[in-house]
Amino acid sequence: MKWHRINALLMRHLYLYRRSLPRIMDIFYWPVMELLLWGFLSLYLARLEIANFNAVTFLLGGIIFWDLLSQSQRVVSVAFLEEVWERNLLNLFVTPLKMKEFLASTVILGLVRIFVVSIIMAGLAFLFYSFNIFTFGLFLIPFMANLLLFGWILGLLTTAIILRYGSSAQVLAFGLIFLLQPFSAVFYPVSILPQGVQYVANILPSTHVFEGMRAVINTGTLPLNHFLWAVVLNLLFLGLILVYFYRMFAWVKRSGKLMKLD
Repeated sequence: MKWHRINALLMRHLYLYRRSLPRIMDIFYWPVMELLLWGFLSLYLARLEIANFNAVTFLLGGIIFWDLLSQSQRVVSVAFLEEVWERNLLNLFVTPLKMKEFLASTVILGLVRIFVVSIIMAGLAFLFYSFNIFTFGLFLIPFMANLLLFGWILGLLTTAIILRYGSSAQVLAFGLIFLLQPFSAVFYPVSILPQGVQYVANILPSTHVFEGMRAVINTGTLPLNHFLWAVVLNLLFLGLILVYFYRMFAWVKRSGKLMKLD
């Protein structure tokens, strides 16, 4: 064995870290996100009186709702990425196809996919854990709609970033949403977070959905404050992200990079 050859390969891989977002995320992003998520959950469980805590309802409900958010975000981002991977973007947009039509198709596809996934998850949760997602009743519908809308907004955001920075940013299609998970209070209330972090959590529509879900479990009524905050924040983010998305799409077309995103 020759050290200079080992060292050469080692230096090659180390230099890749300077330009590789996925490699940097493996070191800093994923470990930190997991530590925050499970750390806050552990802190929450440590403060509970176990006799009054229905772990199945809180945790499985959080998992199912979170997967709906994740699915709605990914279906928009991945639909765009598939066209990038297939080098098909130019073929699409030299036709009369409009971007809003492209986005509408991804939203419809997302609804179909989410419906199928929801049926599967709800059925398995009932079969294995006797968890009935319809415990939330009709209050499930407005919160689910807000969650799906926020997922599509995040999908638009990641797509806009990919338009601007190319394939080097495509990891965000799968990783950006997990940046929000510890702050969205999926498995624990916002009150368990440090005070400064609570300000960040409260500007996320997803936080108000999960807080509203827990309020429905505890009180059996629709918490209008969380529902209205979710609606207002979603509309605000939707307006901002649409402006950013169309600006990035116009920039890509103007700069001739539509076929160079791969």
